[in-house]
Amino acid sequence: MERERRNDKLFSRKRSFTFGAYGGVDRFICTNETRIPESIEHSILDILDSPTNETKSVLTATTNQRTTDLFEIIEKLQGNRLDEQRCAFPPPLKLIKISGNLPLILPPKSGGYWIDPPFEKFVETSPPSSIPGLGIESYDIMERDSEAKNYRECFRSKYHQSFTAVDPSLGSLVLSVCLEEEEKRLRIILRMKECTLHGVLSLSLFPHFPTAVELAKMLCDSVTVSQFEAVSCLKAPELITAFDEHRVSQNFKFGVLYQKEGQLTEEDILSNNKESEEFQDFLSVLGETVELQGFTGFRGGLDVCHGQTGSDAVVTSFCGREIMFHVATKLPFTEGDTQQLQRKRHIGNDIVALVYQEGPAPFISDIISSHFLHCFIVVRRVPRGNEGEEANGAAFQVSITAREDVPPFGPALPNPPIFTECSSLRDFLLTKLINAEISCYKAEQFNRLELRTRSSLLEGLRSELSTQSQCMVGETTPPTLSLDGVRGGTEAGGGFIENFKRAIRVRSHSFDTLGVPRKMGGGGALQKPRISQTSTGADKEAESESTNKQAGPSLQLNESPNSGDDKLQSSPQEDE
Repeated sequence: MERERRNDKLFSRKRSFTFGAYGGVDRFICTNETRIPESIEHSILDILDSPTNETKSVLTATTNQRTTDLFEIIEKLQGNRLDEQRCAFPPPLKLIKISGNLPLILPPKSGGYWIDPPFEKFVETSPPSSIPGLGIESYDIMERDSEAKNYRECFRSKYHQSFTAVDPSLGSLVLSVCLEEEEKRLRIILRMKECTLHGVLSLSLFPHFPTAVELAKMLCDSVTVSQFEAVSCLKAPELITAFDEHRVSQNFKFGVLYQKEGQLTEEDILSNNKESEEFQDFLSVLGETVELQGFTGFRGGLDVCHGQTGSDAVVTSFCGREIMFHVATKLPFTEGDTQQLQRKRHIGNDIVALVYQEGPAPFISDIISSHFLHCFIVVRRVPRGNEGEEANGAAFQVSITAREDVPPFGPALPNPPIFTECSSLRDFLLTKLINAEISCYKAEQFNRLELRTRSSLLEGLRSELSTQSQCMVGETTPPTLSLDGVRGGTEAGGGFIENFKRAIRVRSHSFDTLGVPRKMGGGGALQKPRISQTSTGADKEAESESTNKQAGPSLQLNESPNSGDDKLQSSPQEDE
């Protein structure tokens, strides 16, 4: 026993990055080390240099050989999966006491985040300078893709023709042309892997009726393809509509963190179980608490059948959009797990999170380690009333922080950033949350992954349209229609994470349909794909996808250094 204890102490303590965590505690990682910050009252964090004493995970050759072999086998089996979920703890934090009011948010020492209102010597300043051009009265919700519904509105109800082609430099192209005889003009949509171009051209510009190639070159000079293939697939309108609107979703999910007084670490915040009356009042401002068992609305990846993600949750509807809040205190608590992976697997896979502070402890922008979380909106309850007067009730102070590559978004904070009415606070927060997520998609990381997803979906769309068109004229044998990512009309649009799963299925389907050999992982050998596919397997996959359409499950997204493809692993509980 003593020998085994010494072995366990050799493992360094690590914490989760929550890239689709399993939700369990890794018993092979030692959690004996603890890091308890000094209790403080009216204190602020001063992030200073401190020595890093990090023990390497090494097994000595003199220990039990059988135990050594076991660990080596486990390490080989899990490999990168374990490393991607956990990272080394940061150095211990040093605290100093200061007097005066404390800001809601502190910038990290390493930088990389902007704060609104701006942080400057612990003094709150006027926010309009940080977001120019956004009026306080502007509570408009941003559109993620303002032209996504052009095809539905201007093409589907009219006679039109679609074409496909593969350009040597631009890749897959899908062109739609609609003749508006009354206006004597042509309406054109050209879909490329990087963007979609939409234009309206007068017929008087052409001496003769233009060809598809001429129309494509009118919108994009880089088109070099010599001819397009006409689409004669009966399902083309549904498939094209689904692709155009794959980024359009009326469902959102946001994390909600509860930060008590003196809590300055991720472990402390995620370990909160009891909800104070003040925090419960704040949750009632956001939405309604409902039982998850049998819940039929947008579930945001939570389990509504077996109770594996808690018994209740906070949901609301706002401006025609359904919102699910992943409240940390309502998610399962795992005794003995300082990292609380069962909670972080949901909140860490959200893009925007709310933080409710109970006490003066500030929130540090990078306190939660996550590849997805890009923005935090922090709320603190403050006394209402002017200086020298008796406080008459309470108000809510708000501050926002986001990664530096996230563009500013409205509505702008008032000056001072304090709300005295719960109704106005609710409208502001819900609008700000939705706009924050849409703005985060423009960040470098999400923009790069979205471009890859769009390219895969477009490749699958062109392949499906081309194959189905050849089948209509009898050139090939009809394949099984299993393009889950671009079928189902308006229901095909989904969350950001769901589109990555869809893109991988599309890419796999396009390889099988075209008969292109795929490289299998590991050996590098080429395996010839199956030419035909039984309808049973495809139907089961389609049925499973339609069941989980709105789930937004936690996924692990890794960029393979060899192939550059996305590897997706969904959490088992969320897909049930």
